[in-house]
Amino acid sequence: MENKLVRYQQSGHFHFVTFSCYQRRPYFRSRAGRELFEHSLEKIRIRYGVTIFGYVVMPEHVHLLVDEPKKAILAKAIQALKLSVSVQQERQPFWQARYYDFNVFTHRKFVEKLRYIHRNPVTRGLVAAPQDWLWSSFRHFAYGETGRVEIESQWTFDRRNRAAAETHVSESRRGAPA
Repeated sequence: MENKLVRYQQSGHFHFVTFSCYQRRPYFRSRAGRELFEHSLEKIRIRYGVTIFGYVVMPEHVHLLVDEPKKAILAKAIQALKLSVSVQQERQPFWQARYYDFNVFTHRKFVEKLRYIHRNPVTRGLVAAPQDWLWSSFRHFAYGETGRVEIESQWTFDRRNRAAAETHVSESRRGAPA
């Protein structure tokens, strides 16, 4: 059988990525399972230099909106993420093979995918409003909250700039004569 899956990586585009638990079983139905995934996602974000713009952990699948990793190709980072989660679980196999990857070329499509991610728990009837689902990036975008996973946004950019300015002022004061 010929493999017809084509991935456009190292293209400089954003990626909307989806992957599912084995046979779409609800392995993330518990709070602890969802939080374990978030912890692994943050570790992979740091290790591979992945910029995360949005995510949601659903009971049986995950959606990510990411940039291409700085330290590896996206496929390697996703493989490491899935492995990190699966070795911490007692269920084998934990994941469906492969993942879905959609290259995001335009700002309009970026916004569409981010909204899809944040509305997914509402669409599925898990909560009444996106802010009620704690295992997504929605609360970061809506309220600037920091969570278990660092999300790239205007909030994050502003926070970094304030921290850099405070460091600069602090260092300037130390160097000033008393």
